Parts: sequence; structure tokens; C-alpha cells
Amino acid sequence: MRSRFLALRVRPANRAIPRAQDGRLPECWLLAEWPPGKPEPTDYWLSTLPTGTRLRDLVRLAKIRWRIEHDYRELKDGLGLHHFEGRSWLGWHRHVTLTSVAQAICTQLRRTPKAPAQT
Repeated sequence: MRSRFLALRVRPANRAIPRAQDGRLPECWLLAEWPPGKPEPTDYWLSTLPTGTRLRDLVRLAKIRWRIEHDYRELKDGLGLHHFEGRSWLGWHRHVTLTSVAQAICTQLRRTPKAPAQT
């Protein structure tokens, strides 16, 4: 199953968006995902990446969010990032460092091909 994607340069309207000196709103990318069999796009992203950014890069960066959320959940729940109960910055720093090292090891193990089973 492959979605289709559309990327357009747009100027989002909002009073809170800082304007250029000439008063114009800045351009950004509007990325839309249109899955097969759906009557309309289902997901949208706004991006401030430069004008020359390729569609494949926009899609890759929009979709990488899943990986980031997965890794954070693994850090927090699986490796104990949120278990720190100390009060010192140094203790917290050590805890986060060790948790990050454990995450790096888990990531490397996932990337390493499995050895064939011995018979």
C-alpha cells in the first residue's frame, strides 16, 4: 500500500505569524498524504524547510515522527528514563546518560543482522 503525496508552497494566514519587512507572510510547505482508496487526503503537515526541498525529503521527515515517538517510548517505558527520583542535576545527568547509552545499544542490536541458527 502506497500513499500519494502533494507538496505546495503556501502562506498560512494567522495574525501571530511574523511577517517579512514588506508585510508579506512567509512561505512554507504544505504536505498532504492521500492513501489509496480514500476520497481525500488524511494527513497534513506544515514545514518551513527551504523552497528547493525535494518531495521525498519532505515525506521522509514527516514520517520519521513515528520513529522518534517509538524511541522515546522505549527510552521512557522500556529503559526507565522516567524512573529517576533523585534531586541533583549530576544524578539526573548520569541517569539520562546511562539510559541513552542503553538506547544506543538497543538500536545497534536491532541494526545488526541475526546470525543463522546452528544446526
